[in-house]
Amino acid sequence: MSMHGRDQMFPQDCPGGHQGMSTGAGIDVQRQLESLIQDFRAGDPPMPVIVLHAEDAAHDDRVTELVDELREGQQGHGTRLAVAPTEPPQEDPDLDPTAQAVRLLRDLGDSRKWGDRSASYRPYSFPRLGLVRALQDATDDPDMDEHWPTAPAGTPDGNAQREQAQTQLLRILARQRWRPRRPARRNRQALLNDVQQFLPAGVLGALTSLLTRPEWYVAVLAGIGLMILLAALNHVPGRAPLFLWLRRESRWFLTTTFLQSAARRQSTSVRLLRPVRSWRAIAARAYDVAEAMREGGVFPLQLYVLALFEDLRDNHRRASWDLRGLKRTRPPVLILRQVSRENGGIELIKAVSDVRSRRSELDPLLIVAGVAAADAPLLDRGTDTGAPPAGPNFRSPLLSHPARLQQRLRHWYDEWAGNLRADQSPSRTNALPWVLRIALPHEELVQLRQADWRCVRARHRPPVARIVWSAYSLALVLALAATVGVVHARDLHRTYCSAGLLTADRDTELRPAPGGGTECVGISTGDVRFGSHLKGGSDSEGGRLRELEKLVHAENAKVLRENPRAYVTVVYTGPLSSATVDPSLVKGAEELAGVYLAQRVVNENYRVKLRVLLANGGADMGHQRFTADAIARYAERDPTVVGVVGFGRDLQSSPDVTRRLQAAGLPIVSGTNSATYLSKDFSNWFSLAAPDEHQAEALGLVAQQLRGKGAAPYALVLARDTKASQDRYTSEQAYYGGEMLRKKGFRLLPSRTYRVANGKPELRLHAESICRGEDVPSVIYFAGRVEDIGPLMTQLGVEPGCANREISILTGDDLSKAKFSGTGGRDGVAPRITLYHAALAELREAASGTAFYQDAAQHLPWLEPGEATYDAPGFASGQTALAHDATRALYWAASLGDVRQSRAATWVNLRVVKLEGMATGTIDFTDAPLYGERHGHSIVLARVRRTPEGLSRAEVLCSRPAGVGEPLDVEQCSIK
Repeated sequence: MSMHGRDQMFPQDCPGGHQGMSTGAGIDVQRQLESLIQDFRAGDPPMPVIVLHAEDAAHDDRVTELVDELREGQQGHGTRLAVAPTEPPQEDPDLDPTAQAVRLLRDLGDSRKWGDRSASYRPYSFPRLGLVRALQDATDDPDMDEHWPTAPAGTPDGNAQREQAQTQLLRILARQRWRPRRPARRNRQALLNDVQQFLPAGVLGALTSLLTRPEWYVAVLAGIGLMILLAALNHVPGRAPLFLWLRRESRWFLTTTFLQSAARRQSTSVRLLRPVRSWRAIAARAYDVAEAMREGGVFPLQLYVLALFEDLRDNHRRASWDLRGLKRTRPPVLILRQVSRENGGIELIKAVSDVRSRRSELDPLLIVAGVAAADAPLLDRGTDTGAPPAGPNFRSPLLSHPARLQQRLRHWYDEWAGNLRADQSPSRTNALPWVLRIALPHEELVQLRQADWRCVRARHRPPVARIVWSAYSLALVLALAATVGVVHARDLHRTYCSAGLLTADRDTELRPAPGGGTECVGISTGDVRFGSHLKGGSDSEGGRLRELEKLVHAENAKVLRENPRAYVTVVYTGPLSSATVDPSLVKGAEELAGVYLAQRVVNENYRVKLRVLLANGGADMGHQRFTADAIARYAERDPTVVGVVGFGRDLQSSPDVTRRLQAAGLPIVSGTNSATYLSKDFSNWFSLAAPDEHQAEALGLVAQQLRGKGAAPYALVLARDTKASQDRYTSEQAYYGGEMLRKKGFRLLPSRTYRVANGKPELRLHAESICRGEDVPSVIYFAGRVEDIGPLMTQLGVEPGCANREISILTGDDLSKAKFSGTGGRDGVAPRITLYHAALAELREAASGTAFYQDAAQHLPWLEPGEATYDAPGFASGQTALAHDATRALYWAASLGDVRQSRAATWVNLRVVKLEGMATGTIDFTDAPLYGERHGHSIVLARVRRTPEGLSRAEVLCSRPAGVGEPLDVEQCSIK
């Protein structure tokens, strides 16, 4: 410590209105205090009990004034400072010194006694001191007087009386809420302290609810509700607080070695996860301590001192969640103005020294006491010039010549700290090792001129912890976190189908739907239900889809519950949502019915069970690329996934989708995708649908008859414009249809493409041009969608040149989804127009050799008796049958030999699949060449004409069930 003149070291201005130290002794003592405080900023120096007294009893008042000036100076510096009431008590002046010492400590558990308003961090808390005072209050309660045992300990009567006394003590403590008796206005603070312990439980409850991914406000309400419930239960009158054994004061109470001597009769072991046993331990320890307090002596005083030290140590703990020890850079100071035997001050100082000598931990409390010169010997020896300590080797080099008090103070403190190890020895019976007694000479206590009054300037640089981790920074961090959380939560809710405050099911996403709005797409691996996100579609179709989802998930749960080690997983991918421009859910609902029916049949008849996950490619499969990525990512996590069923639309993204699933090792078995090129380009592609090229060849049998033997008639290809869409099916149909008409000898007019705007085809100008031109075609190959055929018929039926002319329209399998007016549907044809279309499922011939309809009647709950027939609504389009057969084929490959197969084995096994008795005939992949087309698909050629009654009636021209290798011929498909 550098030695400079006082005028240089101590500026005259002092903080907080303090006028400064009026004596040289005061200036030097304050400097030594600030030196200790500076050491405290960097570590944990031992804090002595600094006892100040005059060498001459005539100057005792000057010492008291000096202590008061030190108190004012420390208050101005923002020190946590308490002043013990050393004035003689008015109510009971005859108390013994030990009881008087306890009186000095009882009120120090009030945080307001420590100058909180001038302190820079939040108030102190004294839970341990409060618990000791609560025990003292319960012990002294009048209701306990008649319950203390009178029989000797260890006797039956003594044991019974002890149990009754313990019960009464616990009853009184519960009535006090295990808190000291205090005015009602202080109970509000106790309530807040109790509620704080339930905050982690509330946070845990909120985080637990987030696992179910509810709305963010549900998680917040769950946490707040749990915290309020626990707080309400905690304050039931006459009951002990909840989680009493988890409180920090209770843990200290049960684990401190200081109280082991009090626990004489019963084990006080505690386990955090054993509340009953822990409660018994607390009860036993509380009664033992109460008995020891009742006996009196120095035990209650030392217990108060120990509790105070433990609380202060905890209040300055650096490794705490709020870094309070790094923010409270000044140690707490306890001022004892005038200690004496009568007011208990002497006994208090002795108790402090005894407790510190017994305990190994350092506490931060710095005690400054003033004592009369006559009472100084009561504190035993100190380190001063008048009374050198006994010992043969003790010499102070500063005692041989006059030295300034400032230098002596520093030397005394260093020497005192160095001698602590020896002075704490039990053999040093006359020592108070933690007391640093300073005798102040007369010349140092002489009052200076007011112009010479000085004080030490304290370092006010705020610690980094206070700036980085403070109430303001915490509020800012919480505000930023809340803002980021809300923005993130909104982004999650806008992006994913199922999201909570922090998490989301990332296997499904909300994507833009055609015509506006959003739709939920991806693979449902959790609690997502695509039916709950429907905004379009008829009520019956949406209800049917929701019912099927429920049935599939129930069957999956049964599989996982009863056969967790013997199942395979198949992913069905289809259009399980609709758009406002085309609200039909027919395809997705009918295909899903076939998949569920296959699942039920398999799980009731085979050892290896079938689990089905649902994946939505969006309206018209517009988001199938994302869905394929989601399936591939999930397959990496779930080895039971063996393949995919569906992807029934041919889109521009179909090659990318097939390639992505091929890279994931997943084969695809599609029921309705008629793309010709996919089987040629990808080895993992298997389809039950007749390819577009085969359909055009079959329709060529009709075109050949329509041409006749005369001059070549005109023909036209009318196709949907797919430049602004993902559709590839219509362009494939247009290409193969045009090639077929050219081969059959028709004179082809320039092909036409029509646009679709807002879901409606723009056909009027095309109809006018076709019908009013010089060369009106007799055959139109329509490469469009089923929803466009109605407007086309309307336009051709009223246009001159077409209305009175026989025209034939050829088209592909998409028209098999139409419901013509002759069967109660809304679709129809114009009076003189005949529609010929291909269909993918021959159901009539296969019906007699399959159990498909019997199984459907048994497992599809909405079917009434007799409704499960090949020509009934829901079956006639063939969507259900094809999806069923595709699922059965994939399952057969995945369970070959009634043993669960791997994903790679399933892919290989598909090329040996041959299943008879399916809904569409025999599913045979044995002749499927690698990278080539197979034959033997089911196919139907149908004709739709207007009847004399004005209805549109469909009839089958010719058909071939799956598995039949012979091609159709003209004779079989005669139009006459």
